[in-house]
Amino acid sequence: MTAPTKDWSMAKVVTASSAGTAFEWYDFFIFGALASTIGKVFFAGLGETAGVLAALGLFAAGFAFRPLGAIIFGAMGDRVGRKATFLTTVSLMGGATFAIGLLPTYAAVGMIAPVLLILLRICQGTALGGEYGGAAIYVAEHADDDKRGAATGWIQSSAAFGLIAALVVIYATRTAIGEDAFLEWGWRIPFLASVLLLLISVWMRLKLSESPAFQKLRDEGAVTKTPLREAFAEKESLKKVATAFFGFMAAQGALWYCAFFYVQVFLEKNLGLPGAEVNWIILIVTIVSAPLYVFFGWLSDRVGRKPVMVGGMLIGLFAFMPGFHAIADAVNPRLAQAQADAPVILETDLASCSVQFDLIGKADFSSPCDVASKALSAKGISYARVASDDGATRMVVGEDIVAIDGSADAIAPALAAAGYPEAANLDEIDHATLYFWLIVFTIAATALYGPQAAALVEMFPTRIRYTAMSLPYHIGTGWVGGFLPVTAFAIVAATGDIYAGLWYPIFFVGLSVVCALLFWKERHGRPLDEA
Repeated sequence: MTAPTKDWSMAKVVTASSAGTAFEWYDFFIFGALASTIGKVFFAGLGETAGVLAALGLFAAGFAFRPLGAIIFGAMGDRVGRKATFLTTVSLMGGATFAIGLLPTYAAVGMIAPVLLILLRICQGTALGGEYGGAAIYVAEHADDDKRGAATGWIQSSAAFGLIAALVVIYATRTAIGEDAFLEWGWRIPFLASVLLLLISVWMRLKLSESPAFQKLRDEGAVTKTPLREAFAEKESLKKVATAFFGFMAAQGALWYCAFFYVQVFLEKNLGLPGAEVNWIILIVTIVSAPLYVFFGWLSDRVGRKPVMVGGMLIGLFAFMPGFHAIADAVNPRLAQAQADAPVILETDLASCSVQFDLIGKADFSSPCDVASKALSAKGISYARVASDDGATRMVVGEDIVAIDGSADAIAPALAAAGYPEAANLDEIDHATLYFWLIVFTIAATALYGPQAAALVEMFPTRIRYTAMSLPYHIGTGWVGGFLPVTAFAIVAATGDIYAGLWYPIFFVGLSVVCALLFWKERHGRPLDEA
């Protein structure tokens, strides 16, 4: 009778924790998947490219507040308990997401709309900052020592389930009502639908009891009263926090969000794939990814966390640059051919060219160089930028020379005349090549992410586990990962190379490989009270 009772108890723990985390990821991911739509609805006054940049910046802003949530709810989790904390986080996240679906648009109330959106996005980021650590710790503190990776792998896979749910709802809504209706009012449906998931998540979590490890601390009167000081002011603990961040969390943020989010921006904005088609492609890849988190978590129980996770980093490190080139050729071969036959050269006053990194979308990038750079980058066209003899700005494409002043109106006709397509042709896509590279990225991301919860939990003692592991996780995913899309897009606009943004994830992944090999000590399979 003992074994079935234990199995059911562990299954309930994993199910309730993963379901709640999947719901929170759903809430967070619908925002990223709708970046282009959000830009049109809430930043309509900024223009198309600036609107997308502002939406991506707002997506990043949600991540920026995740470390704050990690500090607030991490301390709460170590002082009050795991269960009460992640009940609070799931409620805050659900309420903020539902409220986004009720917001007025820019067309209706002007700047009030993006201000309200920013405030709700901050609530989302703060809530998610406390969610992941609680769910991962709760499962890990219930799991057997030799099965901790596989058990917490379900928490990692909840990100995939959340993304799948988000993409399914968005794709179904788009195809059912059409793009025009979706842009007008249908975008609200994915946000409003979250209330059903919220009710289910809260109901499931209310039925859980406190973590046995934390309950033991509470019974012994050993619960910390100063988790922040113990986690970040004491030398040994701070060294572990730094090792977690530099050893694998920086890589996780860069690699995972490049594989699942920046690739969406690349396919839609740079290669001209319709948004609904991009959602479908990423949905398929995400479904493939779901069991891989658990598999790599299980594998790490056998061979160790470090070999599996460093292996994932290395795959991403060497696959991103050739993979994105191959994807561009596979998705829009006419664009690749036009780039080869009629390369674009932008002659301009180089001193007037800005680095177009603007998180709130209010900067004025209106010089002829910036106007041309934004227009070309938005179309996914690489170009060489050279100094002009007279300081004027001209675009040279094939045999044509187009003068650029304060408008980009002349750019599109010149590109069309040189053979540049307006968008990708769905009948010309090489799906085998596209999915091959997306699966390679997925394997890299899941190998790194699958064992990660177990690796983090094993680094810190029970007294400060929630606080100490949450901060490096959310700085890695929140700042390194969350700022990836907007930073990479700005790098592309600044350099004229649609692949230049990839150096951002490559840098952070390479940094983590070096730090992991030098400083990270393997602890898999050992009791948590030995941390």
